[in-house]
Amino acid sequence: MFAIRNLLIALATVIDIALVCFMFIIIARAVLSWVSPDPYNPIVRFIHNVTEPVLYRIRRKLPLMYGGLDLSPIAVILIIIFLRIFVVESLKGLAASIG
Repeated sequence: MFAIRNLLIALATVIDIALVCFMFIIIARAVLSWVSPDPYNPIVRFIHNVTEPVLYRIRRKLPLMYGGLDLSPIAVILIIIFLRIFVVESLKGLAASIG
């Protein structure tokens, strides 16, 4: 049981860190949309390639464009916050109940 508890805690921690990193990448994408970055810059391309599949799905399901303002990054950040509270805390609670 000790190993399963530690596995769940480690899994919750890794998921939490991945969600926080992705949230910062989404924020960077939103900030980059305010300026005109070089589209051939490798960092800009990385941020675009990582975030576009998720943002495209949100834009397709929920039309969050108001006057040329794209609100899909806000929706993704809210989903990330929900996942951090629901999934990560549930895994930590499950690990605590095992121990």
